[in-house]
Amino acid sequence: MTITSQARSFDLAAASYAANRPSYPPALLDAVEELTGCSLKDARVADVGAGTGLATQLLRARGANVIAVEPGPGMASQFRFGLPEVPLVIGDGNTLPLASGSIDILTYAQAWHWTDQRKSVPEALRVLRTGGALALWWNDSDSAVPWIADQDARLRRLFGADDSAPDPMARFRGLPPELGFVNRHVPWTRSVPLDKHLANLSSYSDFLVLGKEATNTFLAQERGLLAEVFPNGTVEEHYVVSLAVAIR
Repeated sequence: MTITSQARSFDLAAASYAANRPSYPPALLDAVEELTGCSLKDARVADVGAGTGLATQLLRARGANVIAVEPGPGMASQFRFGLPEVPLVIGDGNTLPLASGSIDILTYAQAWHWTDQRKSVPEALRVLRTGGALALWWNDSDSAVPWIADQDARLRRLFGADDSAPDPMARFRGLPPELGFVNRHVPWTRSVPLDKHLANLSSYSDFLVLGKEATNTFLAQERGLLAEVFPNGTVEEHYVVSLAVAIR
């Protein structure tokens, strides 16, 4: 399974992704504006790996002039269904279908790790205007919360991952140091029905390539465990967004 094929697995679950994935808190976009030194209002923003448009929608609500870039036809179709008025082009971060020097802020929401940095870094520098900003972010469950730590341990066992302690700086490691990234963590929560929490889990690429039978077995077990933690059927999800910003 290559990174490319695993990334494209999202096309198989675009509708579920749109319906169940968490969005992002207002504080994240506040931090983007602070660290980039650029108001999102009227800014020329390209949202790369836009998926179904979770981040695009928020950027547009802040007044940004957004163009979305998405490689997957299934995700792009779901994007067009939800945001038909937003320009969308098929492409990826390794070969951006954007004019040189045309973008104020280039965003990657949950998408930078799917790129080849040998290609995506020079492409980002090419399309950004001088003084423009590259903003990368990832939304991760907060493993400092006990029930999430327990769930993470079960997920690591399922996927054969190592059992090392979570690294809060993990998303920032491996970013190109020459770009001079500044980092910020933004914590937030949402409350959702147990069914939605499980559907969100199943929309992640590891499950999409695991197979339906193994996924359903895990989710059934997880349902029983979480029903004990949240007897009212509402799961309080805790997240931390890792934000990295670099100025061209």
